Amino acid sequence: MAASNIYLNFNGNCEEAFNFYKSVFGGEFTYIGRFGDIPPSEKYKAPESDKNLIMHVGLPIGPTIIMGSDCGSEWSPKFKAGNNFSVAITADSREEADTLFAALSNGGQISMPMETMFWGDYFGMLTDKFGINWMVSFNTLQSGN
Repeated sequence: MAASNIYLNFNGNCEEAFNFYKSVFGGEFTYIGRFGDIPPSEKYKAPESDKNLIMHVGLPIGPTIIMGSDCGSEWSPKFKAGNNFSVAITADSREEADTLFAALSNGGQISMPMETMFWGDYFGMLTDKFGINWMVSFNTLQSGN
């Protein structure tokens, strides 16, 4: 069965926010990566102004992980405080990820189709027909697939 977590987006202050959450809840980050860590490709090259911004961070709070990132210059104009979150679903299989993604995107808008990402996850993003942002992933490295 898929697991869910909350994914928060920030407009340049993700690191500050997550250091604050870490001081409140304790624990250690499961991962912290910056846009400058993304290997340049034909599809994407991080602008110099975004290279130190947070691409992804995770902080466990009990059995849940709050995750987050900065918007970066490409997405900053769409940033709206109060609507800066997504529900992140981690599927148990690639097939489950595809099924959930297809169902959630029915009548909605796909912002990133499902594909294998450089960090190893099979991942996609969408906004459903009710305006809720979703991130769907399957960790191919942990599963061995």
